[in-house]
Amino acid sequence: MDPGIAYSVLAAFVWGVYIFALKRYFPGYSGAVLTVVVNAFAVVLYLPVTAITYDPKTVPSLAELGATGVGIVAGTAALVGVALILFVDALDAGDVSYVAPINKLVPVFVLPIEILFLNQFLTGIQVLGVAVATVAVYVANYEGGAFLDPLRRAVRSRPAQLALASAACYAVSDVGKRVALQELGIPTSVFVPVLFVGAALAVLPVAVRDWPGVRGDLPKFAAAGALVALGEHVTSTAFGLVPASVASPIVNTQAIVAVVLGGVVLREARFGTRLVAAVLAVVGVSLIALGDAAALRALVG
Repeated sequence: MDPGIAYSVLAAFVWGVYIFALKRYFPGYSGAVLTVVVNAFAVVLYLPVTAITYDPKTVPSLAELGATGVGIVAGTAALVGVALILFVDALDAGDVSYVAPINKLVPVFVLPIEILFLNQFLTGIQVLGVAVATVAVYVANYEGGAFLDPLRRAVRSRPAQLALASAACYAVSDVGKRVALQELGIPTSVFVPVLFVGAALAVLPVAVRDWPGVRGDLPKFAAAGALVALGEHVTSTAFGLVPASVASPIVNTQAIVAVVLGGVVLREARFGTRLVAAVLAVVGVSLIALGDAAALRALVG
């Protein structure tokens, strides 16, 4: 198997397990507390990677980044923290097998942002991808009844609202990551720990207002931090070895992993329907990624 594909598959399993773990092992903890504690462990565990790969010649200075660059990095980190808070709230309000497919529709929100601000254009494949992703939301909310009932249910469902809001925040942060890593030239091994710390600091004021005792669950937080550090590393490695159009669809199968774990381990209801929704979400994301690759080839050609 190609190493890039192998890393992509590993990333999908790591993130799928992480999504499941948030639902299964951290009941009662707010998203802000989870972000602060998990990211604290993640940055400590990721620092050896940074130390081994660090090359000061490749890291732009604050002067080179400028106020705009610093603002992009800070805003990206803050949005990652907010996105996780919303996602955890969605998991608290609904089943992981329901929330995960909807939350994975991040590219649906990325597209209009790139079109408006990064001069991207929409291809026919991407339009089809958005349509398939919309069908995924429909299927996730399907319980019979009138044709438009699933869409009405999605609009009124609190878990769906939170999952979509989280996806929107992740979308903006993903565009910020692209700008930071490509246009600003920040190395991945430096950007990842900065992202961890920035997200934790952004939500720290919210976390400390109602800080629970976490000492008894520190081993679980450490394990979650290890998953996040590993997930970020293997995902970045995958995107460095194979085109995004190949890695992205594979990595996003994490939604299917999370749905299977939720259905089998937690015995959540409507497992089959939600598995279909997860598959459709991944197909939609894959088509959007393929469309992005086609657009890039057209520009280069």
